[in-house]
Amino acid sequence: MGLTTVWLATLSDGLLRADQVIGLTAHTTPAPTGKPPRWLLDATTRTATSSGSPDEGVLHHTLIQTPAEPVGAPEALARLLARLDRENAAGVIAAVVDSGTRTPSVVRFPFRPFEDDESSGT
Repeated sequence: MGLTTVWLATLSDGLLRADQVIGLTAHTTPAPTGKPPRWLLDATTRTATSSGSPDEGVLHHTLIQTPAEPVGAPEALARLLARLDRENAAGVIAAVVDSGTRTPSVVRFPFRPFEDDESSGT
């Protein structure tokens, strides 16, 4: 089955189902004049090209933005996804940057499992 019930919170694309992810990357944005660049942690997914050809493209979904390089963040998220897959987990992962001006940035990935509470009305 594999990660069909685990979701990743993105900055602007809502929730992304984890089994759709084909890559995890950290990269910088172009630096605005007089300002330092920002680092983005992205999850990538496949998409059909808009030309109607059978070729596929890649979409980048930003999970978090950091002031410094998030060293080890893609690998940490990959390890968490592998563990949640083994556990048949269901819930949401939302990346969090530890506060402060650390270099590199420290990113955590808290997992909030779904509640099986029938009284919640959802």
